[in-house]
Amino acid sequence: MLGLWLQDLESLEAISQNDDARQIFLRMAAMSQTGRMGSFLTEIAHDDELDDDTKGTLTELARDRSFLLAVEDYLQRTQRIH
Repeated sequence: MLGLWLQDLESLEAISQNDDARQIFLRMAAMSQTGRMGSFLTEIAHDDELDDDTKGTLTELARDRSFLLAVEDYLQRTQRIH
């Protein structure tokens, strides 16, 4: 259990240190909270510039509301929201 927790913490920290990733995850968290994730998922599915692995990963993360809330909370608590 500790290993999974540390892996999650490392993921959150990696997101917080990457400006582009931080903005993407904050936008996904906001869309998730306001019920607008469907349009984002449609855009991902139709984006020809993204490969299938990236589409799959983004779709999986976008559907994980608890993870998106955890990312948002982590970024707020570590003062890394710009």
